[in-house]
Amino acid sequence: MSSSQLNASTLYIVATPIGNLGDISQRAIDILTQVDVIACEDTRHTGRLLSAFSIKNKTLSLHDHNERQRQDQIADLLKEGKSVALVSDAGTPLISDPGFHLVRHCRQLGLSVSPIPGACAAIAALSCAGLPTDRFTFEGFLPSKSGARKTTLAALANETRTMVFYDAPRRAIDTIADIIEVLGGDRYVVIARELTKTFETIHSDSATNLHQWLSQDPNQLKGEMVLIIEGHKVDPNAISPKIIETLKLLVAELPPKKACAIAANIYGVKKNTLYDIALTMK
Repeated sequence: MSSSQLNASTLYIVATPIGNLGDISQRAIDILTQVDVIACEDTRHTGRLLSAFSIKNKTLSLHDHNERQRQDQIADLLKEGKSVALVSDAGTPLISDPGFHLVRHCRQLGLSVSPIPGACAAIAALSCAGLPTDRFTFEGFLPSKSGARKTTLAALANETRTMVFYDAPRRAIDTIADIIEVLGGDRYVVIARELTKTFETIHSDSATNLHQWLSQDPNQLKGEMVLIIEGHKVDPNAISPKIIETLKLLVAELPPKKACAIAANIYGVKKNTLYDIALTMK
């Protein structure tokens, strides 16, 4: 399909820039120019984007408070053969932004939904964070209140994947303080602020050092922020209580080396790791 071809009765999920207007794709411009209606979080905000590219199509508000009401209206437009684009204020729609209910509703009705890929703050930050990206988890916005935030972090304390969050810079110091308390001051954290904009900042350090850095520079408490936390590092030498209990039962009946070999085979650990422990049980 060429970049300018438009399909009737299709809901297009269109990614828009997260800051730098140069990041919009030609295909996004083509689609936004040709659709019958553009559904957006804030018509005034999106209006400025459309104006920058001389796009004058009709806009319709779709946000957290009216999405359920709008979904039937948009579905009716699609049934009539019209095409609709969904955009968020910035980045890829539905990624911690409205649109899920609309997309699910359209798909349940058998209507066509098509993505127009582009900028996403979470992925942009992850790509330059210097943390493992083969496995990661996107957790959306952290709770605004400290108690709820600590509960969320505690539930993720043993998560081994890289964790990606959105957070408000104005509460970044408090968030980092909670990370120190719950996950430890040595946990490696990356702050990516104002991505693609004039004051883009990507800073990484231990949580303790990051807290100090933020405290010394109030300018870092402005704009949009992605917070990335290194996953929990599993100690390969850590032996679970279940393995210890099994080893204890085996050592009571067998020589230490034999007991270690059996336990190692059962649990997939190195027998040399178990041997010193077994000696203390005799």
